Amino acid sequence: MRALAAAAIGLTAALALVLTVSAIGGPSGETSPEPLLTTVPEHP
Repeated sequence: MRALAAAAIGLTAALALVLTVSAIGGPSGETSPEPLLTTVPEHP
């Protein structure tokens, strides 16, 4: 029974954290228009 109570408390805390972050909103910023390079460019 203690394990069930601990799981319920943990789930409630995780849900509260998710709701808090979603209410506050993500960090504001802009994405870069430049594409990310996945390979090292070759130098001639």
